[in-house]
Amino acid sequence: MTTADSARPADSAPTTDSTPPRGKATAGWALLITSIAGFMASLDNLVVTTALPSIRKDLGGALSDLEWTVNAYTLTFAVLLMFGAALGDRFGRRKLFVTGLTIFTVASAAAAMAPGINELIAARAIQGVGAAIMMPLTLTLLTAAIPPERRGAAYGIWGAVNGMAVVSGPLIGGSLTEHISWQWIFWLNVPLGILLLPLARLRLAESTAPGARLDGRGTALISLGLFGIVFALVNATEHGWTSARVLTGLIVGGALVLAFVRHGMTARQPMLPMRFFRRRAFSAINAATMLMFVGMFGSIFLLSQFLQTVLGYSPTEAGLRMLPWTGMPMIVAPIAGYLSDRIGGRPVVAAGLALQAIGLGWFAVVASPDVSYATQLPSLIISGIGMALYFPASTSLGMSSVEPHEQGVASGASNALREVGGALGVALLGSIFAAHGGYASGSAFVDGLVPALWVGASILVVAFLAALALPRRRSTATPLAQGAPTPASLQKVG
Repeated sequence: MTTADSARPADSAPTTDSTPPRGKATAGWALLITSIAGFMASLDNLVVTTALPSIRKDLGGALSDLEWTVNAYTLTFAVLLMFGAALGDRFGRRKLFVTGLTIFTVASAAAAMAPGINELIAARAIQGVGAAIMMPLTLTLLTAAIPPERRGAAYGIWGAVNGMAVVSGPLIGGSLTEHISWQWIFWLNVPLGILLLPLARLRLAESTAPGARLDGRGTALISLGLFGIVFALVNATEHGWTSARVLTGLIVGGALVLAFVRHGMTARQPMLPMRFFRRRAFSAINAATMLMFVGMFGSIFLLSQFLQTVLGYSPTEAGLRMLPWTGMPMIVAPIAGYLSDRIGGRPVVAAGLALQAIGLGWFAVVASPDVSYATQLPSLIISGIGMALYFPASTSLGMSSVEPHEQGVASGASNALREVGGALGVALLGSIFAAHGGYASGSAFVDGLVPALWVGASILVVAFLAALALPRRRSTATPLAQGAPTPASLQKVG
């Protein structure tokens, strides 16, 4: 569930560049290095979903542990995403890219060797830190290496590679888990990271943004605040909504998030300027995006387990059967982009959210311990089409809702909200699942799955209503800044 659009476009801020000089060879190497790095970070959002039953079998742990196996990555990724970009701007983008890649690679090895579920969760959190530093710098480094007249093609290739990571995540995770072991979903990153590290040092040009400032206070407020809220949601079923730990997490986490909002209103250079949300277009599209990820990502977390735990599919078979949903953007996204250009993004986004709500509701109706795949298939296709319609149009609407010089920060904020939505979705829908069912039997799993899917569908309906609040199509749109990252990340899911 992640993108690198948070990187500040090269043409929107002054930079200082050093060796190696820009040229065809450097441009090619930059495209290769940043695409592979982006693939690694994007893959780890969903690659773990089809391995969850095997991880639970080998390492034990309750539902809350499985939730943290996913959320430890997405949450640290989300809250540190913009901070990672700022670190690169200030201390050197190539230097911080190498640092982030090193952290990510070492943490991947630690996850593969984790002797227990707690160690795995800790390694996943460190992976998220590395990805948050590395990912937002991939597009900045690519932009610095590619001449303006060739950036469109380069962004398209970068976006396609990262989109493939999202599409293939459940399938790769399932295949490695079934044919080798679940540890290999993490070992896969290690040789790629070792290969990229010397290439990045030798083939990427260094650059900085003079005068860049870090917002350490804002980062601390939002990190601790979101952790408190997710911690409370994950523990609500086991300890009760009125328990001290749950109430403390909700109250303290909520207070810190409010403090972050106030900080964004008063600080000189906050990581997320709250003035953006005064614009109806920016507020509406980001509310819709966050809510969409709550419903969608939480549902994928449960459905990938349903296919294996209840229906008995192997990890590979489960990954293949998820493709009508996760892989649909590769087919429908170009059509969605065309429709968005012709009729405007608002109706396309609204239609996409409506279809996703219908798809989840359909699955909730047909779900049973012995449901056939043919019966499931329409809901997966409808949800996939809805997701494919949503992404390209929402990216365009988000970018056109701010001024060209603000697009780097605004895009980073949007991508962080997506990741936050994914983490909240896993925690929220997981708690609903645990309150009504569990892993004791197929019937018990379905008893928990169905109300969770209905809540997910309801959240998508609210997202649909938020999309309707978007301004209608204007005769003129705010143009993208020259050389700014285009919606190359339209297929990002987490």
